[in-house]
Amino acid sequence: MTGGIRRRMGVEERREQLIAVALELFGHRSPQDVSIDEIAEAAGISRPLVYHYFPGKQSLYEAAVRRAAQELAARFKEPHEGPLGARLLRVMERFFDFVDDHGPGFSALMRGGPAVNSGSTGAIIEEVRQAAYEEILRHLEITRATPRVELLVRSWVSHAETTALLWLDGRRVPRAELERQLVHEFAAMAAVAAAYDEQVAELLRNIFATEPVDSPFAELVTRLATLLPLPAP
Repeated sequence: MTGGIRRRMGVEERREQLIAVALELFGHRSPQDVSIDEIAEAAGISRPLVYHYFPGKQSLYEAAVRRAAQELAARFKEPHEGPLGARLLRVMERFFDFVDDHGPGFSALMRGGPAVNSGSTGAIIEEVRQAAYEEILRHLEITRATPRVELLVRSWVSHAETTALLWLDGRRVPRAELERQLVHEFAAMAAVAAAYDEQVAELLRNIFATEPVDSPFAELVTRLATLLPLPAP
């Protein structure tokens, strides 16, 4: 909310303000439940002035979605240094920071609905998924992915998205545990793919050759070892 003396803003500054206000409101409630009147009130301007900068709520929503998409895609960026497991864990922590901060908006965006039923917002979502896919490939130091490598990475990105949506429905699993579990699941999915694809097999060998004993991937191996039956004496 604004208060005190209003000051005049330039066109771009006002647009940026409206996008920020919309993101804040959409982050706490489903976009279809937020009215132009609420956006105008939160921005400290009149309803007609909102329409001066955006033709309608859909256009403002799309601008907010693009801004949120840029922020979400940035969560997958991580310096390509150090063990892969630790890098992916930091990525998941930042990803869930975003999900936690923009719960209703994230849910409405990914599940679709009246406010997001447009080709342009769908394209924006796909841009985020593509950016995440390409960033993970860079972490894996792969320039040309085989079909199974592509399937592995895209499936894991999609799985992280679905897991986040389910987590938002009650947050019944501790977030930190879920972030680590998703990293473990990447390794598990890679292990299955390695049985069918030599590029994945070589990738997995290189990963485990450089992972420290306290890494998330090494922890998964330890956890799985406890489930295996001990050999007969």
